[in-house]
Amino acid sequence: MKSILITGCSTGFGFDAAKYLAEQGHKVYATMRNTSTKNAEAAKELSDFAKSENLHLSVVDLDVTSDQSVDEAMKHIDDCDVLINNAGRGFGGPIEAFSSKECMAQLDLNVIGNVRLLKAVLPIMRAKKSGLVIQLSSIAGRLAVPGFGIYHASKWAVEGMSEALRYELGPLGIDVAIVQPGPFSTNFFPGVIYPEDTATATAYEHVTTFLDTFGSQSMAAFDNPDAPTDPALVVKKFEELINLPAGQRPLRNIVGLDFGAQSMNDVSEPVRLEMLKGFSITEFDGVKT
Repeated sequence: MKSILITGCSTGFGFDAAKYLAEQGHKVYATMRNTSTKNAEAAKELSDFAKSENLHLSVVDLDVTSDQSVDEAMKHIDDCDVLINNAGRGFGGPIEAFSSKECMAQLDLNVIGNVRLLKAVLPIMRAKKSGLVIQLSSIAGRLAVPGFGIYHASKWAVEGMSEALRYELGPLGIDVAIVQPGPFSTNFFPGVIYPEDTATATAYEHVTTFLDTFGSQSMAAFDNPDAPTDPALVVKKFEELINLPAGQRPLRNIVGLDFGAQSMNDVSEPVRLEMLKGFSITEFDGVKT
């Protein structure tokens, strides 16, 4: 049994992963913000599920955008073998239409939120000289399309940060793996946050058209039983990474529709390994056993 902390458990991958991994016998801390207000129903469903199935599943109120909230949440978390940095949302619209404040909010949620959790759990993992950090990125962290530039900025940042993190933590006995989902039938598209400056956004009619088309095509794929859009695929990837022995976990792991992103991973991997060789730090690449 491993102690697993998951962020963003009110919906989507986090909600499903909390239930499934608890069913597999793990001790799960399912964290989300607003457990007594906006997300009270999700929190209750998870708590009731844990009670009815006699599972080690605890719901903890945690807002990844607040240092104070993370500190308070950690008072209720006594161990952590696995951190799944899952919380996040997407901002959609022309880059020009977003205010600097809105851009900062996207980065605070998707990037700095990860750092807050890392600072909270890494002292635990370093003390044990073992652990696993799963960083939820996206194929949007490898590819770019119009209308998601601010979201891309956050996910490309997660990619770079996570790769560097792998080299920093590997020698300390801690693995880092990135999961890159394609479009899935979660609440991502309904939850997209658009810029408040609608006047500027109207100047980008072609971007709006693309976003509408892309969204409708993705939603249609969710209705195709042959398309790999079941969120359970991502949850199973989490489980696969958790169960793999230390040192055998790949850095990048695409799940679902990849739109060519797997080819980018395949092409860049030899370059990454050559870079490590050039800097004489190949031994930093993941846990060595």
